[in-house]
Amino acid sequence: MPLSATFQSLDQRNFRIWSAGALVSNIGTWMQRAAQDWLVLTQLTHHSATAVGVVTGLQFAPQLLLLPWTGTAADHFPQRRLLMVTQTLMGLLALLLGGLAIGGWVRLWQVDVLAFLFGCAAAFDAPARQTFVGELVDEPRLPNAVALNSTSFNAGRMLGPAAAGLVIASIGTGWAFLLNGLSFFAVLAALLRLDGAALYPKARTRHAKGSFAAGLRYVWVRPDLMAMLVMLALIGTFGLNFAIFISTMAVRVFHADARAYGLLSSCMAVGTVAGALLAAGRSRPGFGTLLAGAALFGLGCALAALAPGYWSFAAALVPTGAAALTFATTSNSLMQLASEPVMRGRVMAIRIAVAMGGTPIGAPIVGRVADRFGPRWALGVGAAAGLAAALVALAYLARRRPAPTRP
Repeated sequence: MPLSATFQSLDQRNFRIWSAGALVSNIGTWMQRAAQDWLVLTQLTHHSATAVGVVTGLQFAPQLLLLPWTGTAADHFPQRRLLMVTQTLMGLLALLLGGLAIGGWVRLWQVDVLAFLFGCAAAFDAPARQTFVGELVDEPRLPNAVALNSTSFNAGRMLGPAAAGLVIASIGTGWAFLLNGLSFFAVLAALLRLDGAALYPKARTRHAKGSFAAGLRYVWVRPDLMAMLVMLALIGTFGLNFAIFISTMAVRVFHADARAYGLLSSCMAVGTVAGALLAAGRSRPGFGTLLAGAALFGLGCALAALAPGYWSFAAALVPTGAAALTFATTSNSLMQLASEPVMRGRVMAIRIAVAMGGTPIGAPIVGRVADRFGPRWALGVGAAAGLAAALVALAYLARRRPAPTRP
């Protein structure tokens, strides 16, 4: 695939500005996620994977709890203004956690509370941020823009944990939170610099009673959307718990330090960036790609669970990350392209709620499995989730009827 096709959305000035600001913030976000897991696992508890699972669950619970309002907000309010509010709130919360950690006052319950509040802001931010990409580029470039947006997110995933490991080892965990709080100013600066005349504004819905129910009905009658949501529920609930998988394998199996822990997260992110670039080079996503991503994700988790040593585990994380990103990006693009513009915010909010809202259920379960039976068995749960999602895709393809791109 020509390089120009892979990066075609960067021809748009607004998209270039947005991507630059988002990359800085994504690096900070992944620094915080790695630092938060390390703080809970090694400083606030005695290597309790269950505690990490609870914090992770609290951070993603608002995606499900606030679902009736998050998608409607993304469809109703100007997304640029909504993003400025959510990004500011998340930045302030990160600075607060950093201040508590640097001052030596941080306690586990404070991390729990701040993770939940951060998740509340992120619940409104995520559907607006994902659908806002559609205002930065024209419709033919939307799949490419979605994939490049995922590339930026996962480039941060590659660099952030490694940076967090260095920061934690050299100056302390709290500084990783503080740097993340400062990184949100990059997104705010990018939003302020966008050329409003060059945006591609989408039709906004009127605020009306029953908007959320209309979104649910819209998804319910679409077999393609329902199949993707079931797959997302399986992988999102039991598979995308790498905060637990990697931290417990690093500490309890390989007895690694902060730098080695950060390197493992970065190894997985190398795969996710590769998967994102491959997705950006595709002209149009297909359901077969979704099936392949789910199957390879399950296989990758199985290989990681069986890895005999640190470096073989790190190597297994690379294809697992590529498969996870292929699955996530393909489902994102397919659901956006298959939805009416006025419904995209609600559809994406439902997608995010299903993909991440299961974490409050899955993360404590996976953490408990890691504590009781060992981290390798926890990875086995992720492998089973990926293979089950692949079976759902096979069942849908077997009975699929031809459908228009949009109803």
